[in-house]
Amino acid sequence: MALLEIRGVGKSFRGLRALDGVDIDVQAGSFHGLIGPNGSGKSTLLKAIAGAHFADSGSITFAGRDITRATPYERARAGLSLKFQITAVLPEITTYDNILLAAQSGETMTSLLFSRRRRALDDEVWSLLERFRLAERAHDPAGELSHGQQQWLEIAMALALKPKLLLLDEPTGGMSPQERRVTGELLEPIKSDCALVIVEHDLHFIRDICDQLTVLDQGKVLDQGDVESIQRSAKVQQVYTTRV
Repeated sequence: MALLEIRGVGKSFRGLRALDGVDIDVQAGSFHGLIGPNGSGKSTLLKAIAGAHFADSGSITFAGRDITRATPYERARAGLSLKFQITAVLPEITTYDNILLAAQSGETMTSLLFSRRRRALDDEVWSLLERFRLAERAHDPAGELSHGQQQWLEIAMALALKPKLLLLDEPTGGMSPQERRVTGELLEPIKSDCALVIVEHDLHFIRDICDQLTVLDQGKVLDQGDVESIQRSAKVQQVYTTRV
């Protein structure tokens, strides 16, 4: 059984069919990319998985549980974590405290009262700071970080909940080529603990880090498979030639 199973998912907005019968499987321990022309339904699908809006039809199963109508909170508790395209760090507090607050959101009030658990969170926060090259900025307000560093911080915040599946919506938007390269390097080690579904317009970036790709076009699955098969796909080449 796949970690995430999407079957026949549809979504409409005021008569516009944004998703139309989408079927996708995401395996545990894999990086799965969603690509396609603008308006193809990529971000809409990501939000349907996260619960930012509900699918009109079809089903979404995560870790063996039907989450089609589950709230975003219930999905997060089940092990889903999402980073949207727009950075949502708290700019006035420190980089360290942004990650700490994210980690605490997954804790009960009782557990936070015990100093042993608070020390454990401190270790986890520093581990994430070091992993995402933010340790030297730990005590700086998050608003003083560069755009790329803020994106890394938000990914670290999403991972603070120890999700089984991380959803990323265009994480390299606005980054320099060097920052995009580093982002790929920073994401690669999470594969042993966390699967990834990523929407990204940078085809070179997504090709380099993903195991599987799903290509959407006009709300439908145009093609899916490993990176090499998608690169050879005549259907995909036609879409990217005429509509991107």
